[in-house]
Order: sequence, then structure tokens, then C-alpha cells
Amino acid sequence: MVAAVRVHKHGGPEVLTFEQVDVAAPGPGQVRIKQRVCGVNFIDTYFRMGMYASPVGMPFVSGNEGAGDVVAVGQGVSDIQVGDRVAYVSALGGYAEERLLPAERAVKIPSSISYEQAAGMMLKGMTAQYLLRRTFKVAPGNTVLVHAAAGGVGQILSQWAKHLGATVIGTVGSKDKAAIAKASGCDHTILYRDEDFASRVKEITGGALCDVVYDGIGKDTFPKSLDCIRPLGMFASFGSASGKVEAFDINILQFNGSLFATRPTLNNYTATRKDLLMTANDLFDVVAAGKVKIPVTQKYALKDAQKAHADLESRNTTGSSVLIP
Repeated sequence: MVAAVRVHKHGGPEVLTFEQVDVAAPGPGQVRIKQRVCGVNFIDTYFRMGMYASPVGMPFVSGNEGAGDVVAVGQGVSDIQVGDRVAYVSALGGYAEERLLPAERAVKIPSSISYEQAAGMMLKGMTAQYLLRRTFKVAPGNTVLVHAAAGGVGQILSQWAKHLGATVIGTVGSKDKAAIAKASGCDHTILYRDEDFASRVKEITGGALCDVVYDGIGKDTFPKSLDCIRPLGMFASFGSASGKVEAFDINILQFNGSLFATRPTLNNYTATRKDLLMTANDLFDVVAAGKVKIPVTQKYALKDAQKAHADLESRNTTGSSVLIP
């Protein structure tokens, strides 16, 4: 048996229970991974609270991301071998010393990438990749607004967008976080608790507004984010840290300048193994080249998953958080 963090009922961080679980030998198409580092993400809280339904029912092992070593492979697995260093994003099962995983979802980690970096960036970094390179293809001269720019996804988005030649505006909750966002590539920061961010965007851009808004906050930043976007620009809502965006009158997109709005997910952008590898390798390349740094700022023991979730939901964290089995 191995240590894991399970959810037996929906609720707050207190429903995360540290216990022992059985892990079977890998079946056809599966690999067994001894995990070195487990990633912590807001999506983990959505499953814990019941905002997202568990695909495996109750109870379930929390967590959607990790990195470690392959210790066994099942029948039919050919491109992943015992001893390979791998990372993944896969629904649930992540908060554990060892786990089974479909081999097609495992990505080999280059030698230049540490386990800690991989577990801290696979979900956040691949999210940034599709947002910047596919949802709205950022190019030199674009102006982008990144909400929660000092957060895990926010820092990666800001660095990468700056590398692509964009002017980056970031919203943050404090002066300390503003400094972090500036260091991560933001040309301008807005203290959203003290300032009206839509008015500041208009001021910063001289009325030209932004080509795209990347919003992982949700309820608290909608619909005001639409006031930050130029005609024919895009609103990309990829998270719900403050609660989900409720149904809205689609005609507001017309009145704000024939805007485009999308709610993309990593699952759709990496549905095939070809797309998964393309997305991951693009991320690995910019990190290995030093263009994007992965700040793993909070580290917890696996048994302290409750505290990790409480800290994340308090919005007192910056960068990535990980659990160490």
C-alpha cells in the first residue's frame, strides 16, 4: 500500500484525508509511476468541492498533475519504459506516492527539466501554451491583459507573452504581487482591490484597449473584462477562482465591439497524443531556453494537502504549489 490523499465527501480542505491505498500492477496500456512531486492546482479544489464531477465516483484520490519515475509498464506499452522520467496531467489520482496512468498521457521529461519544475508547470504551462499559441495567437505588437498575473498560470502567461513581443498588463491583489508580476514580464500592473481595472486599462492603452484578456478568475472579473477588449478582440475565460461565470446575454459581445468569447480547456487542446506532445514540447523548449521560468514557491508534505488547498484558496500564494510524497 502507498500513502495518498482521498476525498470521501465534497467540502472544504478538511475533507482531504491522508490514508493508505492499494495500487495494482499496470494493466494493458498503463504505466505505474513512483511520484517525486505532485502538482497542486485550482482545478483540484473544483473536484474537491463538487464543482466538477469525479469521473471515478467516490472516494477518489485528489490531484491532476505530477512527475516521477516509471516503475512498471503494462502490456502493449512500447514508447514508455521502466526508468523513464515522466510528467502528466490526468484527471484525479495525483496526490499519491505511486499511481497508475494511461501510458498515452505520460510525457517524457527532458534532462534539463527537474521533477519539481515539471510537476509545477505541466497543467499551468500547457494551459499557457494553448492560450497564447492557439486560442489567441499572440504576436509582436499585441496588448494582453492577464488577470492574477502573480499566480501560477499568470506568471507563465506574462513571461511567455512578453517573449512573444506583446505588451503585458497584469492585475494583482497587492504591491508585493505587483513586484512579482513586473519581474515576470508585465509592463504595467493594476491593483484590482484599489483601482477600477477597466478604467486603468483604458488609461494605459490610450483608449486602444487589449487584443485579448486571459481570465482565470471568473465571477469577480466578469463582465468588466469585456470593457478592456478592443473591437473584434477576444475574452478567454480559463478558470473560476472566484466562482464560475454564469449564463449571460450573448448580445453584450455585440455591444462591446463584436467580441469573441471562449471557455477553453486543456483536455480539448491535448485530446490526442500528437497534440499533447506538441504542447508539452513547446513548453519544455521555452523553459529550457530560459525564456519562461517556473517559480515553485510553496512546497508541502503530501500529508499537508489540506493546508496547501487552504493557502491556494486564500489567494495568498504565488507561482506554483507542490506536494512532496
